[in-house]
Amino acid sequence: MIRLAIRYGWAFVLLVLFQVLILNNLHLSIYINPYVYILLILILPFETPGWISMSLAFILGMTMDAFSNTPGMHSAAAVFLALIRQYLLQFFAPRDGYEGKKTPHYGVMGLAWFTIYAGITTLLHHTFLFFLEDFRMDHFFSIILKAIASSSLTLVIMIVLLLVSYKPGK
Repeated sequence: MIRLAIRYGWAFVLLVLFQVLILNNLHLSIYINPYVYILLILILPFETPGWISMSLAFILGMTMDAFSNTPGMHSAAAVFLALIRQYLLQFFAPRDGYEGKKTPHYGVMGLAWFTIYAGITTLLHHTFLFFLEDFRMDHFFSIILKAIASSSLTLVIMIVLLLVSYKPGK
């Protein structure tokens, strides 16, 4: 349990640093803003209680808000992500259920399963975040376009990060 906490602690630090130092300083387009920090919430073990995942999401979001000067937007979107994650994991659950102490990772569940799971959750997170950011319905289609473009790049970066960091058997 302590080993798992240390691993996720390092992931927290590295993802926040990667997001703040590199991705937040990339200016690809007004429609593309990748937010890879949400990977930490997505790869929490299946049996993680909801209050732990939402608390971690809130802390992660507040950290991103502090660095991004976005009061509460990232924390609200991250908590929303932690909430919908529980329901999506139930929806995508195999007939026999998930094995104990496993994570929703492509090495465990397969690349197609992870891509669908991460793609849907990332799109929902980004849509929620960008609607909070703009808070106007007259830019509805530009917000949806921004969410789709940003989610696509975020998903590609997340899969590359997982491919680089995956060690079988852990």
